[in-house]
Amino acid sequence: MIQIKFTVEEKKALNYERYHHPHPHVQRKMETLWLKSQGLPHEDICRLAAISPNTLRSYLRDYQAGGLDKLKAVNFYQPQSDLEEHRSTLEDYFREHPPATIKEAAAKIKELTGIERKESQVRAFLNGLGMKCRKVGMLPAKADPDEQAAFKQDKLEPRLEEAKAGQRAVFFVDAAHFVLAPFLGLLWCFERVFIKAPAGRQRFNVLGALNAITHKLIMVTNDSYINAESVCELLRKLAELNLGIPITLVLDNARYQKCALVLDLAKNLNIEMLFLPAYSPNLNLIERLWKFVKKQCLYSIYYPDFASFKQAIVECLSQTDTKHKQALDSLLTLNFQTFKKAQIMPA
Repeated sequence: MIQIKFTVEEKKALNYERYHHPHPHVQRKMETLWLKSQGLPHEDICRLAAISPNTLRSYLRDYQAGGLDKLKAVNFYQPQSDLEEHRSTLEDYFREHPPATIKEAAAKIKELTGIERKESQVRAFLNGLGMKCRKVGMLPAKADPDEQAAFKQDKLEPRLEEAKAGQRAVFFVDAAHFVLAPFLGLLWCFERVFIKAPAGRQRFNVLGALNAITHKLIMVTNDSYINAESVCELLRKLAELNLGIPITLVLDNARYQKCALVLDLAKNLNIEMLFLPAYSPNLNLIERLWKFVKKQCLYSIYYPDFASFKQAIVECLSQTDTKHKQALDSLLTLNFQTFKKAQIMPA
């Protein structure tokens, strides 16, 4: 048995490093030597540290040869994959042509490099490139990424900076149309769950203005249609807040929001109407709120009548800056997704 005498300082150092060293392999070495310093038999040290007798002896010899510094050395043999020399070529190809499956990626790697690898190895290689299996997003065909980027930088962000400084109130405006019908969501369950489908197709409309900073929602609701009069009603509600600072509304190009009636009233109320580029829901913060409402109170829930359906929606929306504030603060950040042309799959 290898005999080692430990000083008090060495024991303290081993005790510290077995918890605080950043590498787990080194922590195990320190744990092993610390157990040795406590006078435990080798059999017990191997059992407690989950190592073999040969591994224990190698740790002890390393400590005898070089102390703590020798134990801290991490020398793993990591064989280099043959694919590494083709890394840049494959990365460039997959950036332009993302594969749908690992099998497809493996076939393309073989075609481009002549190297055949199992799917598990290909998956590890793609992960090493920084690739993940991500759901494809949707961008309206007529959306212009360049126009969106310019709008975000030149118009939206400067106003949001003023809002953060308390010099302006920015509201994101949009209408949501909630239809009394099953909203089928996902559930962790032992067998598939079914919910009843209400009769009829009654619709509850909400025209909302979401404060970009406080997340307070001002809304106009009805059971018929959202029109120019609805927008005018919303404008008057916003003016009645008497905020004492300029108000900007960020909204899409719906006809009823750009008509003369609405624009004249906004001008008279000194409310700026900042219209988004066409087909840019990704730049409208309130779109995230509508998704939150559906997930919070509609998915996988049956409402027996239209009244209870409306009540659930209104109750959820009325608590954006109270009950749901914590959840929405992380969801409604002022980080907006923009698109690069390289991200868009060609036709």
